[in-house]
Amino acid sequence: MMEHVEKNIRNIRELKDITQEHVAKQLGLSTRAYSRIETGETQLTINRLSEISRVLGVQPQEILGFDKNLIFNNNPVSQKGGQYVAYNNTEIEQVKQLYEKLLEEKERVITLLQAQIGK
Repeated sequence: MMEHVEKNIRNIRELKDITQEHVAKQLGLSTRAYSRIETGETQLTINRLSEISRVLGVQPQEILGFDKNLIFNNNPVSQKGGQYVAYNNTEIEQVKQLYEKLLEEKERVITLLQAQIGK
């Protein structure tokens, strides 16, 4: 599931005309460290995905389920225009289920770690 998330992050960032430098600065990272996230050299955590989604102005589910083949309407004529994405509700539901599984896995890992440290 996570193999395309890094590409999705990059595609969304580029579509929003946001630089790696800007995202890195907002995250408190060097540009190179952030670049490693987008290329998959650095493992992406759920927390980092949430932080990146905040900087990009999208929900984590939108990154997880992003499909660059979806319809985008970029309106360069008007500064009031923006990017609009048409989503298939079935895909959104699948993304929601995947996101919930990620959260369940995170909770499972937390429980295991707490057991290891004796909490």
